[in-house]
Amino acid sequence: MSNDVVEHGVEVSRQGAIEVWTIARPDRMNALGRATVRELYRLAREVRGKPDVRAVVITGAGERAFCAGADLKERRSMTEEDVRDFLPLYRAAFGEIDKLDRPVVAALNGVAFGGGLELALACDFRVMDRDTRIGLTEVSLAIIPGAGGTQRITRIVGEARAKELILFSKRLNAVEARALGIVTQVTKEGESALDCAVAMLAPLVKGAPIAIAAALEAIDGASELPLDAGLLHERRCYERTLASSDRLEALAAFKEKREPVYRGQ
Repeated sequence: MSNDVVEHGVEVSRQGAIEVWTIARPDRMNALGRATVRELYRLAREVRGKPDVRAVVITGAGERAFCAGADLKERRSMTEEDVRDFLPLYRAAFGEIDKLDRPVVAALNGVAFGGGLELALACDFRVMDRDTRIGLTEVSLAIIPGAGGTQRITRIVGEARAKELILFSKRLNAVEARALGIVTQVTKEGESALDCAVAMLAPLVKGAPIAIAAALEAIDGASELPLDAGLLHERRCYERTLASSDRLEALAAFKEKREPVYRGQ
């Protein structure tokens, strides 16, 4: 592990057109310190300039944890004002991930509690190891989710269920999380969460990047806008696909009975 990775705790690797960000702090259960959150923010900003990266997977090192949440050892040395100043960085980093113009999957290879689950909720999809647990457990530590967890989980499971999960600090197994729609897939016997995520992304990696980005943006608008404004937003997103060479390639491939080759143009 390089000195840079030791400093911020994130390793970057590639699997074809998929960039993998691994939180590499297994001795701290891959907890989120300030340097780690700053690096996630930087990576999310940087990947926008990489057209050859069609998707991102975020996972954790080792088998015990995707991310156990905030680095409580670091947090104990922080003043109240330090914590207050840290929260905007959390929100900015997770917001950049949430708004990325390509699919992001959280591969939950181990527990994801508190801020760890909040990070996963900022991703477009979540796949989960069949033997692990997740939960927004902050209330049990006398705080609340402060990096978007109250908002994102409510959009997924509804208000009543979100109150149950957060107020009781419930820890869900994979079957429960899948039933609530929090995770998209659960690993099979002998399959890793990373392999599950990469396999799930395979069709999207071959897909039309402009259309995928436009669809992501349009869907995001659905939870933020009233219907009439949302329909106008959808139309603006649709217009971007009309002007693309990929749209013409799709029509040509259909006519010629072959697989399309999309170039993001």
